[in-house]
Amino acid sequence: MKRSLIALALAALLPLSAQADDKLSYTYVEGGYVNVDSDADGFGVRGSFEFGQSNFYGFGSYAQVEVDNSSVDIDNTEIGLGYAHDLSDNLDLISELAYVNADADGFGDVDGYRASVGVRGSFSDSFEGLLKANYTDGSDFDGDFSGTIGAQYKFTQTWGVTGEVTFGDGGETYLVGLRASF
Repeated sequence: MKRSLIALALAALLPLSAQADDKLSYTYVEGGYVNVDSDADGFGVRGSFEFGQSNFYGFGSYAQVEVDNSSVDIDNTEIGLGYAHDLSDNLDLISELAYVNADADGFGDVDGYRASVGVRGSFSDSFEGLLKANYTDGSDFDGDFSGTIGAQYKFTQTWGVTGEVTFGDGGETYLVGLRASF
């Protein structure tokens, strides 16, 4: 909980500068609520940083959820690299590769990777959408395909509210958060 509050406080201290162009921002900090299969919920923080004008970006996330009717906490961590290829002024083809880790109290942890491909675009100055296909695999679990649908409504060039659903055979994960884009 302290980590998410620190990340949100740091984001609030950064200046509310407007972006120089209409290009989608891949530099942001986000914090919010996470729900997994309606059986566990908690908080999460995510961030991304675009490396100059290269279209490459690094990203990471941390989420901690508590399983309902138990004292079991699950910590999920992800760190990766992505690439955004401009299809038009307001639409990008994205590809991502990430290391993933899930650690359940008393049950150990599992490591793996996620590969994703999708599109991200802005429908207006205030509304963005995301659609991607994911494949997650690791030595401790069988590979699984999933899909992700997300959206962001921007109050300003910097601040917005986000929502995302990832669904597949492994279950569903819902995210709702506040994002500061730079």
